[in-house]
Amino acid sequence: MNFCLIILAAGNSNRFKSNLPKPYHKIGGKTLLEITIKKATNFKAIKKIIVVYAKKDQKKIKELNLKNISYIVGGSSRQKSTFNALKFLINQKKISKVLIHDAARPNFSVKLLGSIIKKMNLAKAVIPKININDAIKQRFDSGKYEYIVGRDRKEFFLTQTPQAFNLKEIYNLHKTNYNKYKDDDISLYVNLDNIKFINGEINNFKVTDQSDFENLKNILKNKINLGMGFDVHRLVPNRKLYLAGLKIKSKIGTLGHSDGDPVLHAITDAILGACKMGDIGNMFSDNKKKYKNIRSTILLKEVVKKIKMKGFYINNLDINIITQTPKIKKYKKKMINNISKLCEISEEQINIKGKTTEKLGVIGREQAIACEVIISVIKYD
Repeated sequence: MNFCLIILAAGNSNRFKSNLPKPYHKIGGKTLLEITIKKATNFKAIKKIIVVYAKKDQKKIKELNLKNISYIVGGSSRQKSTFNALKFLINQKKISKVLIHDAARPNFSVKLLGSIIKKMNLAKAVIPKININDAIKQRFDSGKYEYIVGRDRKEFFLTQTPQAFNLKEIYNLHKTNYNKYKDDDISLYVNLDNIKFINGEINNFKVTDQSDFENLKNILKNKINLGMGFDVHRLVPNRKLYLAGLKIKSKIGTLGHSDGDPVLHAITDAILGACKMGDIGNMFSDNKKKYKNIRSTILLKEVVKKIKMKGFYINNLDINIITQTPKIKKYKKKMINNISKLCEISEEQINIKGKTTEKLGVIGREQAIACEVIISVIKYD
């Protein structure tokens, strides 16, 4: 099965009451849109991702600089936005299934998404739902409120996204039954008996207003971990000097089993510590020949890949580079740019400070360079 994930981000966000539309608000350094995309990249079955955006938000979507994403301009309603994406997909031979999801619902778990994909093997459509536990009343046009008499609340449930469908079937339903569309795509099915409903998640709520957004921030705040990293390398002749992945012009360089980059080593160690995955020495032992003179950029990329598979993403980095020479100020901008690419985060999430030891000790005598890092990571389950 080859899936395409359609993320609907073209709504007006009127109830959110913000000049910035919901999909572009950030939590833990990631927009709501990016949180969903990051989770989707865990699944090989998802071959394509489409973001349906509002035309007025074209500048905002470009600023995100998302990789390997297709973009479709949305319509005046959720149904029209979805159909725009389906029309784009229908002639693409490699895609047979679609996942349709609201950008304003980023807190689904990777486990839920995996279950939806797996169950599409034997189903026409798979829809997550949650039961209603509260008492139900009905408001009439007259303004009166009444209990729904004779109906058990167990008869009612709420549906969530992502929702999975056969591409051709949901396309044809949109084309022929569009006038029956109510709130989500499952409403196009006349007979729900053939639909596979699975248990949804309480925390997979839709961010509708500011209170929902604050609730989501509080949930994710509890998933932030901190880590520390430290590394020091001796400076010797006839060695290259690498700092933050940059080759620095110098008569002396760092001594180490790898390329001896103390900045990237400290960052790598901090990441592993925050994610409770050991340390750099344990993961890349200096007893192994394959790591001899290896670039630290390769090691850091490998670690970032590993933590993403576990649902961790870097929130921010605070870096102290402790050296008498070279002066860090002239390289700071390039270092931040390089680290942002390696860690797959924005430059705004990185802070670098150059420190000296006032000519004290081995660092002050230009015999060593050290680096210390504090990092926060967030786990998007």
